[in-house]
Amino acid sequence: MFTGIVEELGTITAIEPLADGARLTVSGTVVTTDAKHGDSLSVNGVCLTVVEVADGRFTVDVVRETLRRSTLGGLSEGDRVNLERAMALGDRLGGHIVQGHVDGTGTLRSAESDGLTRFEFPERLSRYLVEKGSITVDGVSLTVVDSGKDEFSVAVIPTTGELTTLGLRRPGDPVNIEVDALAKHLEKLAEPQLTDLGRGHPPQRGDNGGVTDRQG
Repeated sequence: MFTGIVEELGTITAIEPLADGARLTVSGTVVTTDAKHGDSLSVNGVCLTVVEVADGRFTVDVVRETLRRSTLGGLSEGDRVNLERAMALGDRLGGHIVQGHVDGTGTLRSAESDGLTRFEFPERLSRYLVEKGSITVDGVSLTVVDSGKDEFSVAVIPTTGELTTLGLRRPGDPVNIEVDALAKHLEKLAEPQLTDLGRGHPPQRGDNGGVTDRQG
């Protein structure tokens, strides 16, 4: 679990192809201060498991599915990446709850001088965005300014631009997108009741007054 508050910009120092994916070596002097084998680290918003740590660098194995569903498959040696350690119990939640599970990839459409940045993203994810809600772009927790069926905008302050890869992105660059996990869970829980209402059936209630799944 992460907060979307990037701790440092790391650098991809090596990429080793594997039979079922790739092994990445990443430099990051902050996140490796207490990292050890088996720990979780967020790399551009993707939760990965540390294999080795040495000399301010760490290695992670990335399976083929993750390479396909995120922007990690397009990384090259020398690329900068956003890094964050997993949240510790009792830490301040500076951003929002981020799982490091990428829902899809988007594309930077434009970045204005006032910090307003617009991204294109899969239309299927638009239902999870609301004005002033949270979204994660390349592991960075951001607040939605507005959204449409296949695009949204966020305000990127100068500090965020300087300390993350968002300041390096140019129009057309791909990014990892993770929507608010709470929105997805609420949708799943409400789905049976919404289906019943669509059929013209009122939701049933159990003996305790709670809404129950309709049977038959």
